[in-house]
This record gives sequence, C-alpha cells and structure tokens, in this order.
Amino acid sequence: MADFLVVGVSHRSGTAALREALYVEEERQPELLQRLRAAGLAEAVFLSTCDRSEVQAVASDADQAAAAVERAFAGQAGVPREEVTAQSYRLAGAEALRHMFAVAASLDSQVIGEPQVLGQVKEAHRLSQAAGLMGGQLEEALQAAYAAAKRVRSETGLAEQPVSIAAVVVGLARQLHGDLSRARGLLIGSGEMGELVIEQLRRAGLGGLTVAHGSPRRAALIAKRHEAHHMPLAELPAGLAAADVVVSAQGAGRPVITAEAMVQAIRARRHRPVLLIDVAVPADVEPAVDRLEDVFRYELDDLERAAMQGRSTRAAAASAAWSLIDEAVAGYLGRRAGRAAVPAIVALRHRFEALREEVLAERPADAATATRLLVNRLLHEPTSGLREMAAAGPAERAQAERLLARLFGLAVEEPEDSTKR
Repeated sequence: MADFLVVGVSHRSGTAALREALYVEEERQPELLQRLRAAGLAEAVFLSTCDRSEVQAVASDADQAAAAVERAFAGQAGVPREEVTAQSYRLAGAEALRHMFAVAASLDSQVIGEPQVLGQVKEAHRLSQAAGLMGGQLEEALQAAYAAAKRVRSETGLAEQPVSIAAVVVGLARQLHGDLSRARGLLIGSGEMGELVIEQLRRAGLGGLTVAHGSPRRAALIAKRHEAHHMPLAELPAGLAAADVVVSAQGAGRPVITAEAMVQAIRARRHRPVLLIDVAVPADVEPAVDRLEDVFRYELDDLERAAMQGRSTRAAAASAAWSLIDEAVAGYLGRRAGRAAVPAIVALRHRFEALREEVLAERPADAATATRLLVNRLLHEPTSGLREMAAAGPAERAQAERLLARLFGLAVEEPEDSTKR
C-alpha cells in the first residue's frame, strides 16, 4: 500500500554549497517535477527554498522512489548521486507525515516561525497540481498540514518571533541612523530570515539596497524581488564600505565578514557607524568584529532576547506548537485508518440488506418498516466497534475483518486507493 515519503537536503543535513546547487527557481521547477514523474512518482511535491530542497511524496516502493529523487537531485546539482545520498535525509510513513506538518508550520526552519514557509509550501503544491503530480492521498495530507500550521500560528506565539526580530532590527537601525531614507542597506546571501528583515527595513523607508550573492543568477532574482541592485560576492569589500545597514544571511559555515574586512570598510567610510545584523545559522560574521569601534553587531540570539522575554518564552511556544503538530498527525492517521474499515462495513450492510429482502419476500405485508429499523439497529454497534478497531491499527483491523468474514460469510474487499478517487 502506498505511504508517505520525504527525501531532501536541508540546513540540518547538507552544506551550503550543495543546497545552493540544488536550488531551483520557480519557473524551472516544472522540469524537475516532470523528471520525477518520468521516474515513476505519481504523487509528489518539490519544495525548493534557501534552507532546503525536498520532495514530499506518496509511494508504494519507498526505496525505488527515494533513489529516483536522489538521481534527480544529483542531475540538478551536477554532482554524483553518492554525494546527495551522504547529505540527504529520508523519512517514511508517520515520520514523513510529521515532518511535512512541521515544515508547513515552520518548525523545521533555521529560524522557527518564519512566515514565508507556509506560502512556499502552498506554491510548491500549486506547481505539483499543474504538473499532474497531485493525488488524493497527498492532497489530503497537505490540507491537514495547512490546518495544523494555521493552529500553530493562531494558538501559539511562535509566528510572532521572526516578525518581532525584524521589528527590533528596524528600531536599532533608526537609533543608529535616524531617517532610514538616507541609509543604504546590503543583504548578503539568501536566507529567509535575511529577506524578512530587509523587507521590514524597506517598509520602514530604507533608501537604497544592494544584494550580494555567490550566484549572479540568485543575486539578480533576489534583487528584483526587493527592487534593489546586485553584485557578485567577490565585490563584497566595496559593498561593505557603502552600506549603513548590513544583513548577512549566507550560512556558509565559515566567516563571510571578517574583522579585517570591516576595518577596511570603516576606514573607507571615514568611521561612519555600521549596523551589522547576522541572522545566519551558523553565523556569518567573525566574532572579532565586536572589538571594532563604529561597528554594532547583533546575532540572532541578541535579537531574540530583545524580541522576547527570554528563551523560556520561545521554548514554551515551540513545545506547544509541537504538541499541536503531534495531535494533528495522530488525528489524521486515525481518520485514515478508520476509512480502511469502510469496505468491511459496506459488505456487512449488503449482507444484512440481503437478509432483509429475503424476509420481505417471505412476509411482504407491513414488514418493510420493521425490518429496516431492525437492520439499522443491528448495524449501529458493529459499525462503531469496527471503526474503533480499525483506528487502533492495521493488525486490529485485519483481525476484525477475519472475524466478520467467518461469522457472516463476507468477501471483504481491500480499501480503494484514495489516489484514484
């Protein structure tokens, strides 16, 4: 029977270089989706963000489907499949479903609660539908994931955190530079949190903006999104010298901005102060920068402390969010298991109805109403009990079906595959 499968490379498993190579722009994602379809996947969503490239799928053969995804990723990145396998994760069944729910609720992001993630999942969902890769089982799971994400946003304070962090940055920028319309910004990299901060700064009136990225194509794409200029990462020294507010979101695992580079930038700026916001995980900015005058560096931990009353508040919100996710996953799996009992219930009802018709044929007077009532009453308790046993697990459902078949001479059909509905 087909079940859920997730294969991907994220900030938790892969290098920044591989994640960058796997990133696929929206207009090119249908190509990869068609590659997956040609490889035999009937239901699949491809999610491509700064933090992850991931396929969420429904497959009857998990190993075969996972191998197809890894081959598609290797072809996209131009690397051997073994390199993708070594840096990827593979989840199946209930574990994959829980991951899908968590991703939609932004519980698996570098910065938990990023508001962009749910929109990215929905866009991936739309592209999958357009490519003919959306079936009933995956559609139902994604809708349940959206409902769970909505509960997380409305019932916990988790979604407020990233927006609050961005608001803190705006406040710091105004304290340091006053009227932001006279200030210039520099965005390094393409992390979601970095773009959220820049978006808030632009709304607050930030004058000019330049995007620096290792990929000219990505730099141009991000710059277009924010109506900004762009430059290659090789020209970063000039970008640092011109920027009043620097937001670094590269997450390359090594310092992108060194103390030496900031010394040169401050000298070129004639010691005009710089607000340096490091939202990368791991950090982009060399800690030695803190010893420099006229450079005011803030990392995510600093911004979180300013945005929330201590880590305990964040931990409580995250714990509550995970509890909601687990509750939603359990509810979904219970409903799915309950539906597996439907064929047995239908067979039982048909058998009872056949018996009712036999009675009517023997006694055609006013027995119709009485026997119909009798059948309904006979079916009520067995139907409820069978649904409960089916929800308890496949073993209990199979045991109940064998018992019913023996007692009533039923031919119980296998549940119809929801992907064909």
